Amino acid sequence: MPLALLALAIGAFGIGTTEFVIMGLLPQVAGDFGVSIPTAGLLVTGYALGVVAGAPLMTVLGTKVPRKRMLMLLMGLFIAGNLLSAVAPAFSVMLIGRVVASLAHGAFFGIGSVVAAELVAPHKKAGAIAMMFTGLTVANVIGVPLGTLVGQHVGWRVTFAVVAGLGLVGLAGIARLVPDLPRPEGVHLRHELAAFKNTQVLLAMAMTVLGFGGVFAAITYIAPMMTHTAGFADGSVTWLLVLFGLGMVGGNLVGGRFADRALMPMLYVSLGALAVVLALFTLTAHNKIAAAVTIALIGALGFATVPPLQKRVLDQAHGAPTLASAVNIGAFNLGNALSAWLGGMVIAAGFGYTSPNWVGAALAASALVLAVLSAALERRDGARSAVVASGAPAGQRTPAHH
Repeated sequence: MPLALLALAIGAFGIGTTEFVIMGLLPQVAGDFGVSIPTAGLLVTGYALGVVAGAPLMTVLGTKVPRKRMLMLLMGLFIAGNLLSAVAPAFSVMLIGRVVASLAHGAFFGIGSVVAAELVAPHKKAGAIAMMFTGLTVANVIGVPLGTLVGQHVGWRVTFAVVAGLGLVGLAGIARLVPDLPRPEGVHLRHELAAFKNTQVLLAMAMTVLGFGGVFAAITYIAPMMTHTAGFADGSVTWLLVLFGLGMVGGNLVGGRFADRALMPMLYVSLGALAVVLALFTLTAHNKIAAAVTIALIGALGFATVPPLQKRVLDQAHGAPTLASAVNIGAFNLGNALSAWLGGMVIAAGFGYTSPNWVGAALAASALVLAVLSAALERRDGARSAVVASGAPAGQRTPAHH
């Protein structure tokens, strides 16, 4: 794997840290600005919505910019947003800082996925994408717990200043290690937009929203679920999230490896198993050891879907994959926002702290149904193309040649 992937992974590490570290620092931020916890929660929602909006916006703005330069500009935007958060004199300014940082997120991973795939041989593309996403998964194991620890002991402003520093390291790495890849000739915005007329691209994005949404339905409410139902102490939640992060790292690498060999079977297995494990979490959440194992499994199975889903979008939007790739990153965050809202609704309706797990299981199962449908449509279209290519009349079946 080329060294340029390390530079992309460092950028991804910084982005992953800033996205998730805020969840552990909400009480401190709320206290300093004199706002309620739900109001401080807007820093999470604002970021997620910024990713959804920023992914297509920044990619469209960057259609005329060489990809390496665009990645550097996005890292600059990320650094500026985190510095603004670190020095924010008022809550509203911090919210602006979070949104500015989030605008870089989707386009960075979208363009980064395309660049990563171009740096390696065709049979290693999903592995290269997984390598970049390793930065995001490792952020949940190292960056988020350390950032939370620093924020709680030295102050949350220091955490965001350190994250801005990580962005500088990522920027320097991209400048030094990522080659100047030539822009594909003749690709214009209309080509990029044409990808969204492709049913397979839309199905892959819907799988992303539902499949990854399944993960976040459960994980968003992990703190009350583990303290009230499993009986863990408040301080244990950090270590449970580290377990979740370790699962993510393993699942991401396995997903990347197997997606290069058999993409759709990898999706069937990971989405099917994710639906089963989320359903079982309603039972295992009542036992400390079983709950801890299940959390790691949810991380592993959830992130095993990421490289194959991202590669599926790149494959189906071939020729003009950049915008579709970035929008798919937005789809992950749309899934996060949607599932967190649905999970909150079932808790508010009085179904208990484990009820979001059923929501997650239903979402993952829905993604599996879409995966099966997508493959069936692909086989049908392939058979039609074969008939047309053979010159046989449409209604006449041709024998298969092996």
